[in-house]
Amino acid sequence: MKIFTAAQIHELDKYTIEHEPIKSIDLMERAAKAITRAIMEEWTDRTPVVVFAGPGNNGGDALAVARLLAEADYKVSVYLFNIHNKLSNDCATNRQRLVDCKKVGNFTEVSLNFDPPELKADILVVDGLFGSGINKPLMGGFASLVKYINQSPCKVVSIDMPSGLMCEDNSFNIRANILRANITLTLQQMKLAMLLPDCQQYIGRLRVLDIRLSPEFIQNAEVSYRKIEEQDLRPRLRHRGDFVNKGTMGNALIIAGSYGMAGAAVLATKACLRSGTGRVTTHTPKRNYAIMQISVPEAVLQMDREETYFSDSVNTDDFDALGIGPGIGQGENTAIALIGQIRRAQCPVVVDADALNILANHQAWMQQLPKGIIMTPHPKELDRLVGNVSNSDYERLTRAIQLAERLQGYILLKGHYSALCMPDGHVLFNSTGNSGMATAGSGDVLTGIITGLLARGYERAEACMLGMYLHGLAGDLAAKDLGKESLMAGDIIDYLPKAFLRLQE
Repeated sequence: MKIFTAAQIHELDKYTIEHEPIKSIDLMERAAKAITRAIMEEWTDRTPVVVFAGPGNNGGDALAVARLLAEADYKVSVYLFNIHNKLSNDCATNRQRLVDCKKVGNFTEVSLNFDPPELKADILVVDGLFGSGINKPLMGGFASLVKYINQSPCKVVSIDMPSGLMCEDNSFNIRANILRANITLTLQQMKLAMLLPDCQQYIGRLRVLDIRLSPEFIQNAEVSYRKIEEQDLRPRLRHRGDFVNKGTMGNALIIAGSYGMAGAAVLATKACLRSGTGRVTTHTPKRNYAIMQISVPEAVLQMDREETYFSDSVNTDDFDALGIGPGIGQGENTAIALIGQIRRAQCPVVVDADALNILANHQAWMQQLPKGIIMTPHPKELDRLVGNVSNSDYERLTRAIQLAERLQGYILLKGHYSALCMPDGHVLFNSTGNSGMATAGSGDVLTGIITGLLARGYERAEACMLGMYLHGLAGDLAAKDLGKESLMAGDIIDYLPKAFLRLQE
């Protein structure tokens, strides 16, 4: 799924009107019917509805929805804010249609003073104040109205975007002046803000409504952001031939674990094995020998000369991929061994966990990283890598994109919608995963999966895309059977086979 900017959304509407062709007012009616159907699926006609409409096309949508709900015997009260006595053409048309509709119980056009209605718990508010077109924070009376709605016990459904929330960058928005919706009914395409963690509190439950905007425009439009889905990945799966052997299925190296952190090595190794690679060698300190032998008998062990920590780089000539970082600690000897290992590696490298924090503490080493390196930071690790705490998730995403371009590598910023930032500036958002995966060791599993896919022969971008999707899908399948509260990192590994089968179906 392509993620359009606010400007592209405007162009998509315009292109549809010109090339379908369809009048703009008729396209608005089509959108209103889709919104009305979605509302009627959630609330019966026993629910009192209060509609707040702004002066633009979002307000026009809201007025049309109010009329359609009234015609379906909903009790509807409407407030149209026409402060400057200037409505968009389609909003003005729908205003007249609403006035002509005899079933609307109460219609108030606000031009100066406004006495807000009491918004009780049983009331549904339809938010049509401002949609995807705003580019600055709400101020004055509109900000006061948003605050009033937010503190009321009513339910809120927002049309296209919660009023006050911008489509992309909300870094300098006034958070108190953004409406908090229970449901957002967005039109045709998701907006970037809908994928960012710090905007979720305003969006509530999201539904994307198909209003049949131009498929030609959508197909041909160039975008910087996409959300990957099953159909994007199925063609990329590699066929496993009948006459292969472990020597032709890839050889992966995992460098993980320290004394007291053997579990990180176990999880990364198991996940790597479950990802289809023919052989996995794990380099870990001597104290972890017995644990690894018992926990992962399928792995080949390569013991570090030190008892408790990773101390020296190893030859990677015989390996097809390297995953390094989970549980290795951040001691200075380990740090020196890490940069030596990365510089020495002749294969694709996945860097995670302690390895990321070591690089963050040795910024000069960032210039020595090889092109094509894969880094999988969570938000705080990303902040440390770039040397700045971000004010918003948009700002953090922007810095991840800049880091990927500067390193000519792949930055997989982990989260509910994990974002894979590519060397060319494009971003792919993941569509799988759930909150049950917010548990210790989940990142170690992702490192193992991506390393295994690289060793199996996937290109870096493919391995990252498939890796984060399969990781999230396995978590979703596990949560369906086990619930989110009890989910552990090991469960993700156990459900990886089902995730592969799901993609192969």
